[in-house]
Amino acid sequence: MNIQWYPGHMTKAKRMMQENIKLIDVVIELLDARVPKSSQNPEITKLANNKPRIIVMNKVDLAEPKETYKWVEYFKKQGHVVVEINSKSGKGIKKITEAVKVACAEKIARNKRRGLINKPMRAMVVGIPNVGKSTFINKIVGRTSAKVGNKPGVTKGKQWLKLKKEIELLDTPGVLWPKFESKEVGINLAMIGSIKEEILDTESLAMLVLEFLKDNYLELMVKNFNLESIDDKDGHQLLIDLAISSNYKMKGNQPDTARMALVVLDKFKNGILGLVTLEKCTNTGDKV
Repeated sequence: MNIQWYPGHMTKAKRMMQENIKLIDVVIELLDARVPKSSQNPEITKLANNKPRIIVMNKVDLAEPKETYKWVEYFKKQGHVVVEINSKSGKGIKKITEAVKVACAEKIARNKRRGLINKPMRAMVVGIPNVGKSTFINKIVGRTSAKVGNKPGVTKGKQWLKLKKEIELLDTPGVLWPKFESKEVGINLAMIGSIKEEILDTESLAMLVLEFLKDNYLELMVKNFNLESIDDKDGHQLLIDLAISSNYKMKGNQPDTARMALVVLDKFKNGILGLVTLEKCTNTGDKV
């Protein structure tokens, strides 16, 4: 399964970000804690190359804590300020202001020497679609300032938002990149809901989810799905068995695997099955 998705509005959004980066003091990049590497846009990395960067590990409530810890340490070793948050509950949000001060310490000190005591730091908030960026913005500002949706691509234009007197935030649309470097990246992003569902083969994707769970989180499979036998079955057979056990049927009494696939994907995407990390931190490669 080779997944690629780069609609036209993302090209426009990228151009807008390039035009505004010169106004920015720090880049706040939201990643999905379940797929920290796949959810990091390499083009954002290039764009923010000469700016301090705060890595915000969002959706930590859906990922394995021990794996999130490894990823946090990994990004810290790259020289980034890292904050763990749950944008829905607001957990960790209060740490963002201090993180901006740490990341912008040199700029703040330089401003003080020039007599600019209370000049706010300007931060660009970036991230891929459906990473929870709008929810993050709303929580940190304390009111519904950014449009929020559970589908990728809700935020279409830029928004400047003021956070007290210390920080000004530039919200940006969720942006992917023109070509994923591997099939695994596209699959990972599809599994967490960052790819428009209408372009996906949802049944094949659900089969991959079930095979991943069987190979890596067998206890969650047993706990969540009413299946008598799992070990000797591939994703296709597991999806059929699930449709049958859930009594999802089409005409002719055939198992409705299409409907079952959507249920599996929804439960996986929203963390209903339990804490899952798709990408283990086993690499200590190049700076990101």
